[in-house]
Amino acid sequence: MSNQPSDPLAGVDALLAAVEAGHVLPAPAERVRLREAAGLTQAAVAQALGVRIASIQAWEEGRAEPKPERLPAYRRLLEGLAHRHPAPAPHRPHTPPPTGTLHPPAAPTRTLPAAEPAVPDPAPAPTPTSAPPSAPGRPGARRASTPRSPARKIATPTFDPRFPNGPLAVLDGDGSAYGAEGIVLDCPATTIVELVEWTLEESGLGAPKLHRYGKDSDPLIVLTAAAAVKLGLPESLEDRRGLRLAEDHPVVKQVLKAKWRLTQRGFGPWARIYRKVQGRDRQCVQLAILPWDALDSRSWPGVSEAEMAPADIARVLGVYAQRVLTPRGGTAVNGLELMTALRPPTKPVRDEGTGNWVSGHNAGSLGTEPVAPAPPEARPEHPVVVETGWTGGFVNEEAYQWVRDIDLLTGQEAALPYAVGLDLNTAFLAASARLVVGLSEPEHFVRPRFYPKVPGSWLADLSHVELDPRLPSPFTPTGERPTGPAWYQTYTVAYAQELGHDVEILEAYLRRETGAYLDPWHDRLKTAYVDTLADLGVTKDLTDAEFLAAMEVHKRADPALAAVLAAIKGTIKGGIGKLFERPQGKGYRDGEEWPAMKRPTWAPWIRNAVISKARVNMHRKLSTMAELTGMYPLAVLSDCVVYPSPSTSPLDFLPYAETGRPIPGTFRLGPTPGLAKLEGVQPMTWAVDLMEQGYNPARHIKGDGHDAVFDDGE
Repeated sequence: MSNQPSDPLAGVDALLAAVEAGHVLPAPAERVRLREAAGLTQAAVAQALGVRIASIQAWEEGRAEPKPERLPAYRRLLEGLAHRHPAPAPHRPHTPPPTGTLHPPAAPTRTLPAAEPAVPDPAPAPTPTSAPPSAPGRPGARRASTPRSPARKIATPTFDPRFPNGPLAVLDGDGSAYGAEGIVLDCPATTIVELVEWTLEESGLGAPKLHRYGKDSDPLIVLTAAAAVKLGLPESLEDRRGLRLAEDHPVVKQVLKAKWRLTQRGFGPWARIYRKVQGRDRQCVQLAILPWDALDSRSWPGVSEAEMAPADIARVLGVYAQRVLTPRGGTAVNGLELMTALRPPTKPVRDEGTGNWVSGHNAGSLGTEPVAPAPPEARPEHPVVVETGWTGGFVNEEAYQWVRDIDLLTGQEAALPYAVGLDLNTAFLAASARLVVGLSEPEHFVRPRFYPKVPGSWLADLSHVELDPRLPSPFTPTGERPTGPAWYQTYTVAYAQELGHDVEILEAYLRRETGAYLDPWHDRLKTAYVDTLADLGVTKDLTDAEFLAAMEVHKRADPALAAVLAAIKGTIKGGIGKLFERPQGKGYRDGEEWPAMKRPTWAPWIRNAVISKARVNMHRKLSTMAELTGMYPLAVLSDCVVYPSPSTSPLDFLPYAETGRPIPGTFRLGPTPGLAKLEGVQPMTWAVDLMEQGYNPARHIKGDGHDAVFDDGE
């Protein structure tokens, strides 16, 4: 046979040398087994090794082998996984445990973080190979093995021996509580009170604090419809306005009789049940009730009992909890809660008089009490406006909603076949990076000098600034030129100076205590966003063409992770929005206080700063694009811009250097916050028709072009 070696002994020696040198890898089927045993995706392995997902697929199917420069790293990964996940021994004898023996759950398998570039060391992991022994009375835990798609582990959570079973569980009607790491706990509770006590005493659920001065996250129990009914709750809430059980409902009475308390929002879709802190022990359980729409479909697409099994819901919420925080309400609520968790308002300080440790202000936080806004930072209904009779106008820092005048559209532009929409990834998050904001009471100044690095609200006349009418004005949300003096946030006024115009300040409200309050919030959410996109196959190392192709299919790659990504975006947008939540309800009267304004995180001036910086960033890109390419936008809606285009691809009109690299300062494609992705494509005639009717093409360009699916904001 022609393929036989001429010297068999030499061939054997060469094969043994290859084995000795580590050039021979496990069989393809074993490579797949090891990766899946660790809960790693092909995208995670590809990210760690710096290769394409297609390469991992080829290696696992035996169609190709790693190149010499990748072989040692891949072999090291497989050896490390083999050490952690040895092949199951055949014919292992099984001895039934004695009656009453409790089985502690195996510790969550340590997996390679999706965005971690390093290859794991083959040495044994320092974390325990099994969870701490169950406390007396704790029911045993088992791994999910039902045919309902058990939760797949996606990232390595921080292991805390106090919370061996993760941050949360989804409770089904049969008493199975599905944890975030694929385990299943047996919950014997038949009432809400029993559920709360079991959660605190036996479940091993919870999560460690995110800041040294913060608090551990309360365990979350998510109730399916069957579990809710079993525990005595109605299938739906009759009070659709208040979204809570009546105070005389048997479950509410049962909770109060057992000396537990409910928060002011009562027993609703996100019910928090607690007792006063005894010493250092915090007793609190968060409930989320699925049949009461605790998980809004806009923020958590596809995360419902109709579309997911309880184990898969636990997986989605578990990944979110590990990357953001344990959910405590809607994504907007979580956005605010994350700010506080990362910037706790207090810290222990020593009283010099008594020597005792007391609670003191944590510098850089918003404190424990709400700070009143300056009159121009409020709105007509706010007490500070009503009580002072303020008539001096208000800051109007909002996102763009601008359409170019149809008369300024050239025939050459109208002749192009397509309108292409570009969307900036999490533009508000990008704007929050290194953003210095005010943290203390506002002080009033008359005709002060303008300082571009001092956060505040400034009264100035920018109507003399004349810019190209084919671009929106950077000073107003409508894009129209200002007509006289108006209140602006620091970034807006500083941009006028950057454009070379003199600015005279008439009045200002400034704050002495300042800081980059949102920095840790930005950093955590940026990492969560980028890592989740990477798990979906959209990584930083893709070319622009590969990025566009990956974005077309990323939501179909893993619907559960796509839901996590949507929730992260909802957390960003909602968190910024809730910094300025206005009164709700028909019974409200101007001048009355409302619940939202009593929160320390009710800070409209911080929201103003974020939106001002985001709008300025957008205008800066629009201007640079016009200078480099001569192209002008048709419309802008918040972080979406529409350009006329010769094709359906933005690659045909975005500027690139001779080296092929994107030019800084313009719209650049990529997965990180502030970079752009394709939002949608429509015929140019469609866009012109909308502009003639006074509609904004950026609002409708996504999808089939007929539905207003693009929401204001992020």
